[in-house]
Amino acid sequence: MGRRRRRRDPRLIASTGSGDGLTGIAICVPARDESDRLPRLFDAIEGLLLPPGTALSLCLLLDGCTDASAAVADDYARRSRHDIHIAMVERCDANAGIARHRAMQLGATVLGDGGGVLLTTDADSWPQSDWLGATMAALHHADLIVGDVVRGGHAIDNGQDRVELYYARLFAFRRRCDPVAWEAAHMHHHASGANMAMRTQVYAALGGFPPLASGEDARLVDDAARAGFRVRHDAASVVHTSARRHGRAQDGLAANLRLRDRDGLDGIRVAHPVDQAWQYRAHALARLAFDTGSMMEVSNAVGLTPDHLLGVARDCPNAEAFAMRAVPIPPGGMRQVPLAVAETALAALCATAPPARAA
Repeated sequence: MGRRRRRRDPRLIASTGSGDGLTGIAICVPARDESDRLPRLFDAIEGLLLPPGTALSLCLLLDGCTDASAAVADDYARRSRHDIHIAMVERCDANAGIARHRAMQLGATVLGDGGGVLLTTDADSWPQSDWLGATMAALHHADLIVGDVVRGGHAIDNGQDRVELYYARLFAFRRRCDPVAWEAAHMHHHASGANMAMRTQVYAALGGFPPLASGEDARLVDDAARAGFRVRHDAASVVHTSARRHGRAQDGLAANLRLRDRDGLDGIRVAHPVDQAWQYRAHALARLAFDTGSMMEVSNAVGLTPDHLLGVARDCPNAEAFAMRAVPIPPGGMRQVPLAVAETALAALCATAPPARAA
C-alpha cells in the first residue's frame, strides 16, 4: 500500500492500550473511483451517533483510484470530527475480497494491540445514524454481526424486490426449523460486506476476507459459522446502499439489478426449499446431538454413521461448528428450480411447519 494520511485522535490512543475503558471502533471502507459517492458516505459518518465509551476511526482504502477520490477524502479528513486514516494502493487489479481485506487490515492496525471493533461498509453506501449503537448492542449477543442493507434511490426494482422477499421468507423459515439463541428477533437474510461487524480477534481468527472477485462477504459468513462463531442477522443495524447499475464488484448487486432490468425473473433458479428444509432440520438435530453426545437420531437423518459424526464432533469447538460441518447436502442433491416453483413450495412448508421453539 502507498502513502497514508492520518489525523491521530488521542481518544483512540487511549482506547487501544491505556486501559481507560474506551472501545475503539474502526469503519473500514474500500473505494475504487468513488469520488462522486464518497461525499454522501462522509456526510453519513459525520451524522453517526457515537455510543458512550467509544472512539471512532474511519479507515479508507483507495484501491487503484484514477479519479478525484483522494482529493475528496483529504478534504473530508481536514474537517471531520473523527479520526480519519487513508491508505492508497496504486495500479492494482479489481478484486473485492483483497480490497476489503486491506481496508480491514488498516482498521486493525489503527486499533492496535488493544483491539476493538471492525465494521465494514461500501463507498456507495450510507449508514443510518443509529448504526453504531445498534451494531454494538448486537455484538453483546454474537461474534459476527451481519446488518441489514436497504437499497436507496427512486428506481423501481420489482424483480429484485421479489427475489429478496423470497430469501427473507426462506431465512425466517430456517430459524423456525433451526432456532439459535443469538439470532435477532427482527432478522433479515443478507450477508453483505456493506454492513458487517466483528471484533478484531474474530477477524484475525477467520484469516480475513478471502481474495474473491465477488462473494467474499458471504464466504466469510460461512467460514465463521463453520468455525463455531455466532453469526447474527440483525435488522436493527441498517445501511442504505445505492441501486446503481454499474458497480465495482464483479457479479455484485449492480450486476444483478442490471440483469433484472434486462431479463426480469426469466432464468432465475434457486435451490429447492424442500432440500434446504432438509438441511435446516438436520442442523437442529446436529446441535442437539452435539450437546447430548448421542448421534443416533442425526445419524439416521443424514445417513452418516455415528462413529463418523463423533469424529467430526471431536474437531468442533461447539454445536454451531458441528451443525455446519456435519450436515451434508440432501441425498438427492440440491435441486435448482424456477423462483415461482420455489415460492409455492416455501409457502406450503411455512403453512405446515410447527412454530419455532426456544433455542
